[in-house]
Amino acid sequence: MTFPHYFQLFGHRLHPHPVMELIGYTGGFQLYLRTRRKHLADSIPFEQNMWLIVGCIFGALIGSKLLAWVESAPDYWQHRHELAAWVGGKTIVGGLLGGWGGVEIAKKFLGITRSTGDRFVYPLIFGQCVGRVGCFLTGLDDHTHGNFTRLPWGVNFGDGARHPTQLYEIVFLILLGLAIYVLERRSLPRPAGARFRIYLMSYLLFRFCVEFIKPTFRPCLGLSAIQLASLVGATVCFMQLRFAHRIGCHTRSEMSIVPSSGTPGEG
Repeated sequence: MTFPHYFQLFGHRLHPHPVMELIGYTGGFQLYLRTRRKHLADSIPFEQNMWLIVGCIFGALIGSKLLAWVESAPDYWQHRHELAAWVGGKTIVGGLLGGWGGVEIAKKFLGITRSTGDRFVYPLIFGQCVGRVGCFLTGLDDHTHGNFTRLPWGVNFGDGARHPTQLYEIVFLILLGLAIYVLERRSLPRPAGARFRIYLMSYLLFRFCVEFIKPTFRPCLGLSAIQLASLVGATVCFMQLRFAHRIGCHTRSEMSIVPSSGTPGEG
């Protein structure tokens, strides 16, 4: 197998990355709409929801580009006079954190206080998995591959066997989605927004770990910009989950001591 692995359609060669991104975006959005229809009674008004999506898109765009520039600063500086170099490149971690921030800013302006991220989890997992297939088929040009390895499942992208970190991420995301689904099927009490924060915290911790086997620029204490951003984001998610759990426990304890409204002497 050669990389990039182009698709053939009616005599035309199609680059795998935009093809898989299109499938990921389209499929993920359809999955989100289907999930939203199932819980239409709990949904926020359509106009407000559209503003949240706008905030998410612009936040994700800004976050993905900023973190990409910081992550690969030497490469961007080397090609600083080329506009195409500045336009190209993005990071999923920056996109997720930026999109999250964009939604929170939009919610602040709209006066929305409840969590809105839970329904994005499965669409995000689907889109990321499909997108990483495109990264894998692109090979070295995408800069998402791992370091050289002698492990039997190493993939030769053209310069020797490397860790197929794109495939590692796909497997992790599938297992994460299944784990979240199983936990929720057990009907365990969870606050609104817990699903999204569990997903995001888990993914960020995975990215922090997997970056150690990637040929990335690590200027700060041996850590890359993506690793530092992942640590900050995962810490915020953990603190929010812990706070929500405490509030939930406090509320349940208060409810347990409320006097019964039944008549004295009734069982």
